[in-house]
Amino acid sequence: MSEISAVNHKKIDKVFENIHKVMVGKEEIAVLSMTALLAKGHVLLEDVPGMGKTMLVRTLAKSLDCDFKRIQFTPDLLPSDVTGVSIYNPKTLEFEFRKGPIFGNIVLADEINRTSPKTQSALLEGMEENSITADGTTLQLEQPFFVMATQNPIEYEGTYPLPEAQLDRFLMKLNMGYPTMAEEMEMLERIATHHPIESLQAVMTQTELLALQEEAESVYVDRNVSQYIIQLVRSTREHPAIFLGVSPRGAISLMKAAKAFAFIHGRDYVLPDDVKYLAPFVLSHRIILQAEARYDGKSNQQVIKDIVQNAYIPTRKDFG
Repeated sequence: MSEISAVNHKKIDKVFENIHKVMVGKEEIAVLSMTALLAKGHVLLEDVPGMGKTMLVRTLAKSLDCDFKRIQFTPDLLPSDVTGVSIYNPKTLEFEFRKGPIFGNIVLADEINRTSPKTQSALLEGMEENSITADGTTLQLEQPFFVMATQNPIEYEGTYPLPEAQLDRFLMKLNMGYPTMAEEMEMLERIATHHPIESLQAVMTQTELLALQEEAESVYVDRNVSQYIIQLVRSTREHPAIFLGVSPRGAISLMKAAKAFAFIHGRDYVLPDDVKYLAPFVLSHRIILQAEARYDGKSNQQVIKDIVQNAYIPTRKDFG
């Protein structure tokens, strides 16, 4: 690693220190969220309310000195409420475009499944193309651009579940999970007098973050690791419990995530273990199970873990 890289990795560690000041016992979620950010991907957080999803996104935005925007999705939200709207200016006698919240650097799409598919598509177009179309004009989104969307897995009444094509736009799908008793006790003690997020300071600039993203993109992936990724993806298309397997976009996403994950851990090359660890987070939401498998109580993550467990993992002798 170069001297500049060493400095950058210290900054990544400082981001994790900031997250640890605010979040208790969420080290894995912090690393995976940072992995998605460095891979220029987006995250879908599925969990019940009150688990700290919003706090995690706010902490990231504050640590990275990024413009934070929050969109509270509701059934009556319009696409223009996300992208922006043209307003007539009587002084200039012209329409002026007022940018919507999607033009932030780090965007929290809260309860994305509560709004109509048309409004969901307005956000997901930006996630895929890094641009939005308004009044027939294509506008580029500001970089860095990172969306963390949340949805409640319990309440289904009055919701619009994301279709598979839109789920595929998310690099990862994560679950926060309940804290342990010790973690919950520490949480109460931390916020007894004031909330830690109030005193957080930025530890990285937007320019530094963009440089890190470029550096992560240049991490080396050996051909054997690429074949391992393809092996996992193709196995999802042949597995008897899976109705619809992972698309080629899923393979690309797994490779990008593995490169960013290796970079966070101070390596300029990807290990098969990186792919093995990340596969359930990157691939699980990209498959549809057979009805029989669902009736048997199998979950998407469980099936992906089974595939990973049975796949051949490249060893040292496979690398020339």
